[in-house]
Amino acid sequence: MNRLERFYKIDQLLQERTIVARDAFLDELEVSLATFKRDLEYMRDRFNAPVVWDADLRGYRYEKKGKTGPKFALPGLWFSEDEAYALVTMQHLLSSLDQGGLIGPHIAPLMARLDAILGAGEASARDVRKRIRLLSFGSRKLPLEHFSLVGSALIKRRRLNIEYYARSTNAHSAREVSPQRLVHYRENWYLDTWCHLRNDLRSFSVDGIRRIEIVDAPAKEVSLKALDDYLRESYGIVRGGEAQRARLRFSAERARWVASEVWHPDQKGSFDDEGRYLLQLPFRDDRELVLDILRHGAEVEVLSPGTLRRKVHSAHTSAARLND
Repeated sequence: MNRLERFYKIDQLLQERTIVARDAFLDELEVSLATFKRDLEYMRDRFNAPVVWDADLRGYRYEKKGKTGPKFALPGLWFSEDEAYALVTMQHLLSSLDQGGLIGPHIAPLMARLDAILGAGEASARDVRKRIRLLSFGSRKLPLEHFSLVGSALIKRRRLNIEYYARSTNAHSAREVSPQRLVHYRENWYLDTWCHLRNDLRSFSVDGIRRIEIVDAPAKEVSLKALDDYLRESYGIVRGGEAQRARLRFSAERARWVASEVWHPDQKGSFDDEGRYLLQLPFRDDRELVLDILRHGAEVEVLSPGTLRRKVHSAHTSAARLND
């Protein structure tokens, strides 16, 4: 067992037996006396474990403490060391999303806890973080106070008054909304809401909110099933409109990358005799799909539908004229 697991085992034995002999610990943990002593010292220093040696009873026990002083608590039992490493990766993701230090102070207790967990393993938390990097591109800046108010209203289930700027129409509008869920999609944050103006579900990019205030009124509740259905219909190539099916053929070289990518949960892919990759996927709104296709340049051919093929052709032609 690793060091973190030994901490849990030590705690379990002390809770179950009250007094535990030194040899009993060594047999259960299968470690040397020196390692066992280091584990106890670590538990006392890092987790405030009140483990003491009882000379009269010839064993270790927990010392009863009053309500004052530091509280003893091991890291959550649901965190294995492997999960802690995954959470360090999450820390890097949070840091990349933390534009201007909005959530840094709020996750500081969690990160301190992770440091303690990782410090109990073979590598320190600092060493692990030095070896992990997440690079984020394409994210839009958002007002930090807006993000904070959105999160507060979302958790407290209160309504919001917002002034929203829609880039697609280059227009501003005032809305009263009941926040339902925050969604991080393609490096940016979106707020799924019940819009009281439209009397329907609507999504707003958080960076598009120009003014915001919490309303002293309970948010309208929407079922999770309705939210999940809306999510499938509201983002990217699955958004709105009549469903169509795209057929794309990638060159043998580009196939080595695209064959491992997920463009849509219902996509189908296969290789032909020349090693080219045929990708088929449903779509409704083609705007993001066109952009995804264009980034592959001459390495992809749109086989169908014709409308999508013509849009991609027109975009390539216009780009060629601009750069002629």
